[in-house]
Amino acid sequence: MSVQNGFAGTVGNTPLIRLRRLSEESGCEILGKAEFMNPGGSVKDRAALAIIEDAEQRGELRAGGIVVEGTAGNTGIGLAHVCKARGYRCLIVMPDNQSPEKYRLLEMLGAEVYKVPTVPYSNPNQYQKVAQRLAASVPAAIWSNQFDNTANRRVHARTTGPEIWTQTGGRIDAFVAAAGTGGTIAGVSEYLKSRRGAIRCVLADPPGSSLYEYVRHGALKATGSGSITEGIGIGRVTANFADAPVDDAVHIEDDDTVRCVYRLLNEEGLFLGSTSGINVAAAMRVARQLGPGHTVVTVLCDGGAKYQSRLFNPEWLAQKGLAGCLGESRAGERISLEDILVA
Repeated sequence: MSVQNGFAGTVGNTPLIRLRRLSEESGCEILGKAEFMNPGGSVKDRAALAIIEDAEQRGELRAGGIVVEGTAGNTGIGLAHVCKARGYRCLIVMPDNQSPEKYRLLEMLGAEVYKVPTVPYSNPNQYQKVAQRLAASVPAAIWSNQFDNTANRRVHARTTGPEIWTQTGGRIDAFVAAAGTGGTIAGVSEYLKSRRGAIRCVLADPPGSSLYEYVRHGALKATGSGSITEGIGIGRVTANFADAPVDDAVHIEDDDTVRCVYRLLNEEGLFLGSTSGINVAAAMRVARQLGPGHTVVTVLCDGGAKYQSRLFNPEWLAQKGLAGCLGESRAGERISLEDILVA
């Protein structure tokens, strides 16, 4: 028998998917690490499980304990799953500009969700800082602190990076990913560089984030004025991202992100969120820079179901000036059943 041990046993070891149409177009192998196939539906399952296991091992989190986190959604979802499985209470603080589906899913998983106004990190009422104060005020609670808890980065160096290396047989020329906490790109890059220093590790950064300028020029400065993407693009260097062995950064506008999301859906049959779109758009940019014959790996972070009311809502996209990025659906003319229904 081959049996996994509950939720935790099924985190990781996700497939690496060849994106056929994009590979043919670029002349490179464009490969996506299918992190949406984790049991909680995103790459953040890895960090959530690692943070909780680390707190347990250090004796900070005990039976009946409470886990508090400030999150844009996916880490909270992963934490809620793990807390359910291990009997912990889960308190989640979120900015009020996320997709409605995320709030509903967290509540369905039993998490207590607290929405706060969306404000800059410098504001004391920014969601991460509110989560820190909330954890300090509740007995037996820990603040998981995904942005600066390096258990996040370490789990990607320990699992995601080695998986990519093994799945490609070491034949990888570039790794491309966006940064929210910075744990994924930092941990994977750290491992891949340890195997072959010439592997090019590139940050994909959305409008409004300061990391593009930081990677390219060493100074935190926002590029653009904001993005429709959720959970990525930040204005500071987290402990997870500090000293990450990242070689370069590419700035990806929202229209390219949305266009790639719909290409993944219409050409590859993959229903994914906006971070997957920006990652794939950036992977294509890097592939063109490298030229044909190279292998570029990126991360397919989460599924599209949490974004139906926004990213997959033509009216919402039109309000954002992005209606022209949808591409053409392969659906044909709708068939009428009038003549074949029994009267």
